[in-house]
Amino acid sequence: MIVVMQKGATEEQLQEVVQILEDKGFRTQITRGTEKNIIGAVGDKSRLLDLAIEAMTGVEKVIPILAPYKLASREYKPEDTVINIDNLSLGGHDLQVMAGPCAVESKEQLLEVAHLVKNAGAKILRGGAYKPRSSPYSFQGLEEIGLKYLARAREETGLYIVTEVMDTQKVDLVSYYADVLQIGARNMQNFPLLRAAAKSGKPVLLKRGLSATIEEWILSAEYILKEGNSQVILCERGIRTFETYTRNTLDLSAVPVIKYLTHLPVIVDPSHGTGKWRWVQPMAQAAVAAGADGLIIEVHPNPSEALSDGPQSLTPENFNKLMNSLKPIAQAVGKKFDLSGTPEYFGYSQVI
Repeated sequence: MIVVMQKGATEEQLQEVVQILEDKGFRTQITRGTEKNIIGAVGDKSRLLDLAIEAMTGVEKVIPILAPYKLASREYKPEDTVINIDNLSLGGHDLQVMAGPCAVESKEQLLEVAHLVKNAGAKILRGGAYKPRSSPYSFQGLEEIGLKYLARAREETGLYIVTEVMDTQKVDLVSYYADVLQIGARNMQNFPLLRAAAKSGKPVLLKRGLSATIEEWILSAEYILKEGNSQVILCERGIRTFETYTRNTLDLSAVPVIKYLTHLPVIVDPSHGTGKWRWVQPMAQAAVAAGADGLIIEVHPNPSEALSDGPQSLTPENFNKLMNSLKPIAQAVGKKFDLSGTPEYFGYSQVI
């Protein structure tokens, strides 16, 4: 439910309402406005009558949250969530780009790409140490050694790291090296993994499932939020349809829909969304125009030799062209897009 306090209600009156709600087992969050304050409350409504709250001094009205997802809804939190990773902000007025290879193949490959994407203006390095593949015979990733290479790249470049975690037993290990934990499309409804990733305390990038509806996607985010981790980034990466020319069908309508229904930042993955490098730039541009808070792009120094997803990976030259094309679009939709260097990194990495 949403409890709207009256204009001029005192802090003492607000805290009395919060105390009643929390005593009844509700989880609360206060949103302070210029004229009125709002209390978001999630819990078992059968334990408390709305009328009892509306009768309290200082309360203007009580509004029920009708959506099946509560913590992710705009009703619960009207303003945009902005996720801060040290000096880097994702959401709100900032546009961020995550870029790097689909898979970490070697230290040399990763360091080369890291410096290239940093020089082009990316602030976050993507790279898979653990790779979920359709075929058990495909390259499965370098695992922990890949995580160490990512940490080395962060140490050299200052780029933050986003990488996928695939099972609950690896959450602590991946969290040790990564700044952002990615939950891949195949694991969107792996609820034990969602809970474990939430408890890491790290931001979680949640990709939309192959055939997931928008509501199912948001409900998966709700599992993370319910564990007390508010740092959820939603990622549209295309869904499976009858169309076969592209790898997936990139649902850009999901961007404004998510922004309308939730307060969470949303980014777009045009690499997986199309599966073909030549469509990555136009779809990335369209994603920014639609209001995306960021992009995640696959870049490889030699896509024809990539061990994973070469056909959808951009060359360094094409990635530079893409980055330069985004600035006027970002400005047109009110986004700040900084192509200068990366912020200083304050975390810890194990250099090898």
